[in-house]
Amino acid sequence: MKKINTFLAFFLALTFAFVSCTKDDDPPRRILDKTKIDNPINHFVWQAMNSWYNWQPNVSNLADSKDDNLESYYDYLNSYGTPESLFETLLYDKGNTDRFSWFIEDFNKQGASFRGVNDTYGFEFGVARLCGDCSEIIGFVTYVVPNSPAADAGIQRGDLFYKFDGVELNIDNYGVVNNYYDDEITSISMEFNTLENGTIVPNNVEKTLTIREVVENPVLYSDIITNNVGTKIGYLVYNGFKYTFHEELNNVFADFKGAGITELVLDLRYNGGGSVLTSAYLASMIYGGASENEVFAKLIYNSKHSGEGGYYSFFNKAYIYDKDGEYSGNEATINRLNSLTKLYVITSKSTASASEMIINGLTPYMSVIKVGTTTYGKNVGSITLYDSSDFKKEGANTTHTNALQPIVFQIYNKFDESDYTLGFTPDYEVVEFASQIKPFGDVEEPLLKTALDHISGIISKPSLAKKNMFETGPSLFNSLDKKKYAKEMYIIPE
Repeated sequence: MKKINTFLAFFLALTFAFVSCTKDDDPPRRILDKTKIDNPINHFVWQAMNSWYNWQPNVSNLADSKDDNLESYYDYLNSYGTPESLFETLLYDKGNTDRFSWFIEDFNKQGASFRGVNDTYGFEFGVARLCGDCSEIIGFVTYVVPNSPAADAGIQRGDLFYKFDGVELNIDNYGVVNNYYDDEITSISMEFNTLENGTIVPNNVEKTLTIREVVENPVLYSDIITNNVGTKIGYLVYNGFKYTFHEELNNVFADFKGAGITELVLDLRYNGGGSVLTSAYLASMIYGGASENEVFAKLIYNSKHSGEGGYYSFFNKAYIYDKDGEYSGNEATINRLNSLTKLYVITSKSTASASEMIINGLTPYMSVIKVGTTTYGKNVGSITLYDSSDFKKEGANTTHTNALQPIVFQIYNKFDESDYTLGFTPDYEVVEFASQIKPFGDVEEPLLKTALDHISGIISKPSLAKKNMFETGPSLFNSLDKKKYAKEMYIIPE
């Protein structure tokens, strides 16, 4: 299996080659009479999925013989009114085995999102029952993006709200919070409250937010905490593996390294994944014994593209991209921590994909201690396929902006381990409840406190870390569950 490491190899092996010429074991492309195809995009969908889809052999309608009889093939394509409806029928065991592939309406918007640029209100939130079985509902803010509409309005992590768009939330109507995602709605309002002895107390504060474009730096918060015995602990809240923020991530590790930290708490509770390359860079910053000759992760493709699989070693340098996603021509030396023997990772069900790749990839090299709740369970990744002769963006059909983001590879660690589709179970289970949310870096914040206590030797058994803080009921809704591209692991699209 070939090594993927240098800049040239990265782009040749992971971008251009992934969407390059037809492989010898792909069936030859047939000459079609496109006048007989109602929507030619349907043909692109079928061809791309037939070639690249991870589970292509398991889907009967993706069999190589499907277009042997062209008239029958035309009828098949024409039986679907939209390319997306065709795409959805080609997913293997949709919602179970394949929970992840998606159809792209506008690849330009998706590309911007991969770079951290979105039209957004600038906060994430959950809703929960006020108590274990009552009908009253409260909303709670989990984090706020700096320089966003929410930040400008003074909204903070831990703020509670009981009304959304004028509706007082209860168990029957809390679906109104879906207005947050409605493309036809450009402003929302919330009315805030406090809790006193389990009772909602309105504070007569209403805030209205208007959506706008925001650039989100995934390096949300970092700090250096010194415990009571003088141990220096790095703490990083990292919310997405965005390749346009390599420099910002590396700079945090320069601070950690300069301060001489000997422990690290990596908070990935809201991190649904992102770029595979960025995950490899982060691992290279964490593991002190990292070598370019050691395997961090292996990528395995279907049989038609098995030759394009490879492995990521650890890196000594990071490629720096500008905020438009272009390689700047600059490389930064990885700020590697040489003092860690273990890593603490704060997790939740929103911890997915490239975040889980960190856990799986570093486990062969160091102790990875998980604090929180079970992760999502995503051990596969995707690439973007465009409507062109070789599925590259260059030369893509200019009459539309549709593209595909199918699962095309499974990821393994050094020991060929990849069995975490049910998620990683925490070593110390701690649930984040609405009434317990504190600012990032607060040493009394329950999940961070559990990690800090373990570092100080206070917790000896996992069972002692379980919290039964049912001042509010468990979360019923998490905005990250519906956020576009929030649980993804992908190769940087060209």
